[in-house]
Amino acid sequence: MTQRNVELVIISDVHLGTYGCHATELLEYLHTIRPSQLVLNGDIIDIWQFSKRYWPEPHMQVIRKIMQFVAEGVQVYYLTGNHDEMLRKFADLKLGGFHLKNKLVLELDGKKAWVFHGDVFDVTMQHSKWLAKLGAVGYDSLILLNSFTNWLLNMAGKPKMSFSRKIKSGVKRAVRFMNDFEATAVAIALENAYDYVICGHIHQPTIRRVQDQSGSVVYLNSGDWVESLTALEYHAGKWCLYSHHEKHLLPEPVRQEATQVKQELRF
Repeated sequence: MTQRNVELVIISDVHLGTYGCHATELLEYLHTIRPSQLVLNGDIIDIWQFSKRYWPEPHMQVIRKIMQFVAEGVQVYYLTGNHDEMLRKFADLKLGGFHLKNKLVLELDGKKAWVFHGDVFDVTMQHSKWLAKLGAVGYDSLILLNSFTNWLLNMAGKPKMSFSRKIKSGVKRAVRFMNDFEATAVAIALENAYDYVICGHIHQPTIRRVQDQSGSVVYLNSGDWVESLTALEYHAGKWCLYSHHEKHLLPEPVRQEATQVKQELRF
């Protein structure tokens, strides 16, 4: 199989150990790349919903492939998220080319990239963790129902649909949360003079340049491997989103927009 050389690959929100995880598709993607650095930006293993009764072979193969990358000299950074937060007590662990961290700053061609999962901006996570965990179970159930519905639609020759995507785009509170999340990440990145701020958590793949009076920053989100099946790639000074649905990189240029950013959260 032909492999592409890529300087940096960032994936997040794989949720290994859940029914919604597309481990087979992720494995297909990982077999097509030869990265110098791989960042696993949180919620890779879903410890919240982990069960001994459900751990299919493709999920184990993803772990093996990541370990193969480490053995081949790839620098692999595992950044903790909320679904794998139990690993945070082991932060700063280093085993050869494998690094376990909570956040990361990378130098990319003279520019600074700030990478972290993003759950620190989630008020539900900070104050009502039980509600967030209940929501995770509900989300996984919704994905199962969605899969069955899409099977029926496929049998009927009709296009697939995404329940959760419709909910996210249709519920004003969800839209406002995502906008606030992005604005807060951008505000802190501008304050610290980062050139790129890279998150996961909200499962919305994005590359966007944001500018205000104090400067500009590129906000990126790697999406997920539950619905969007996307990854971020950095190579030869350029960022791209890989879409497994499209089976190729999306060469869409970075969009630029002026915005007023929020200055509320700090960490």
